Amino acid sequence: MCLSALLGGCEDLFFQKNDSRQGMLDKILQWLFNLRLKKMAYSFQTVFSQKNIQSISHVLRSILGLVALSACLLSASNAQNAQAIKMIVPFTPGTGMDTIARAISPKLSERLGVPVVVQNSPGASGNIGAEMVAKSPADGATILMGANTMLIAAQLYKNVPFNPVKDFLPVSMTAWGTLMLVANPKTGFKTVQDVIKAAKAKPDAINFGSPGVGTPHHMAMELFKVDSQIALLHIPYKGTAGYTQDLLSGEINVGFLPVHVAQGFVSTGKLNAIAVGSAKRHPVASGVPTFIELGFKGVDVDMWYALFYPAKTPQTTVERLNKETVAVLNLPEIKELLGKAGLDASGSTPEELAQIVANDYSRWGKVIRLKGIEAE
Repeated sequence: MCLSALLGGCEDLFFQKNDSRQGMLDKILQWLFNLRLKKMAYSFQTVFSQKNIQSISHVLRSILGLVALSACLLSASNAQNAQAIKMIVPFTPGTGMDTIARAISPKLSERLGVPVVVQNSPGASGNIGAEMVAKSPADGATILMGANTMLIAAQLYKNVPFNPVKDFLPVSMTAWGTLMLVANPKTGFKTVQDVIKAAKAKPDAINFGSPGVGTPHHMAMELFKVDSQIALLHIPYKGTAGYTQDLLSGEINVGFLPVHVAQGFVSTGKLNAIAVGSAKRHPVASGVPTFIELGFKGVDVDMWYALFYPAKTPQTTVERLNKETVAVLNLPEIKELLGKAGLDASGSTPEELAQIVANDYSRWGKVIRLKGIEAE
């Protein structure tokens, strides 16, 4: 009930029937008692019975002032106590998921009305940060910026204290990243068939590199090896810099790189483009065929990044974050910002993300077991 409306309409009460006046009085008294303003209620009841409009107005104005002050104090208290949302990034600053998190968090803060703070918690190929979220209270205050790498890492390491499928609730996809298979020009490889022919002629004579065991670059090649039935020698590095440098020098024969990184080297003749792992040709390298075009339907090696809540988070909380995340990802400035980093901003429903997670968890697990891959 609005006190200002009551104040303006009090005089009209005296021209109503007794039962109408009593009904209005009862409502006002009940409202005051609900606010625990008993003394105010008794004062109003007294002056109302005297039918003195000036006294009634005075009491109502006092009540209105008191309630307005209480509302201000409550609002300030709520603002001070508003719980910030932590967005856990399980890798170091500068990585793809960190770039996405820092791009969307300010916009999410605006839309959700609470601070969204990015926190980097790297280690064990993302398992440390993921575990933090899995064991966090399901109150909507902790989000994981995850990627398909967590489905791989959870199956590479022994005794991982969480299940990447059961211990998280999918919220929304945030972006996709495409990998390109490239070859050093010294190899003479210009097509997928060139690589396959050489590898079958001399198994394990052709090497490939990656930033480390279990990285998307590594696992993408494992899928290609399974699909093409070839044997290549894996040389893992500790990070992207050394791997890329040796790929450019020729120490490494072939390997996967993010498409926006690879295309820069391809355009200057430092690397040869072989194929991209996306479902369709990428606009950054529209002249490069996909593995699917070339008949390798199992080599779908796009990297994806997505948001997850701890399991048992209320459905309404998941739906709210999904709605706001999709809205943020559709903003032109966000698409442009992520595009410059070689990422394609793209939201999804929780159900769509859940299906992708289930499929990828299964297929990466099969490759890991088939090839006997273990964490270093």
